[in-house]
Amino acid sequence: MGPEVCRASKSGLAAETQRKVNAKYNEELASECLEWVKSVTGEDIDTAGDMDNFYEVLKDGTLLCKLANAIQPGVIKKINATKMAFKCMENINAFLDAAKGFGVPAQETFQTVDLWERQNLNSVVICLQSLGRKVGKYGKPSIGPKEAEKNERVFSEEKLKAGQTIIGLQMGSNKGANQSGINFGNTRHM
Repeated sequence: MGPEVCRASKSGLAAETQRKVNAKYNEELASECLEWVKSVTGEDIDTAGDMDNFYEVLKDGTLLCKLANAIQPGVIKKINATKMAFKCMENINAFLDAAKGFGVPAQETFQTVDLWERQNLNSVVICLQSLGRKVGKYGKPSIGPKEAEKNERVFSEEKLKAGQTIIGLQMGSNKGANQSGINFGNTRHM
């Protein structure tokens, strides 16, 4: 037996849920991610965006670890070359830890099984897109829209106090407000 996961195929509600998850997958974005991974790592990989290729290229986690190390050398100390399931999952976990360290928010990362068991490849695409936006500050090519920069403002004490005296228009007014016409529940019939 190879490292593939031996599970019964999903049926019923689980199969329907999996179809919905798969429907969110975008081949164009996946291909863009693989092109970006290729440019950052220098690895010669197939950049076709179909689910089968995306999964095959990334499933053992070695390329993801090489990507993290290409962004910041030595961020992942040991990349497992073996194809044993738990070692591959260790690679994926190491990449996820590195991605969080690079600033990818937790809600934009994925669970190890999303990739290893091919449960949600769309979340892997989302994570790579997010990482691709963050790496500009490491001097690497980025993908997707440019990250917004912090625009901090400092107001004087006088300006802050002036703001407290203004009644915003969204507050509305209470002129003519009363409780007439409000009936809760059933009226009493005599």
